[in-house]
Amino acid sequence: MIAAGTPWSDAVIALAGILFVLTIAVAVILSIASTVRARTSIQREAAYRKLADDSVAAQHRTADQLERTVAELTELRTRTGEMERVLKEVG
Repeated sequence: MIAAGTPWSDAVIALAGILFVLTIAVAVILSIASTVRARTSIQREAAYRKLADDSVAAQHRTADQLERTVAELTELRTRTGEMERVLKEVG
């Protein structure tokens, strides 16, 4: 409240001071919020990068296992063919 004897110029200066402080407070809050968003974004990108790396590693493991399985299957086919040949010769 403005006292009855306070001149308008003092009231305007006080109001300008309050607006200035509020403006600074809003700027600081927005700056902090921007920093928090940037950190969150960086953390999210790091999590996605780790997930991508883990996926690539899993794909490499799967490819290695598939190569071993194909090699074993090829060996089994070879052995089965040899057994068939021997059985045809014997029978």
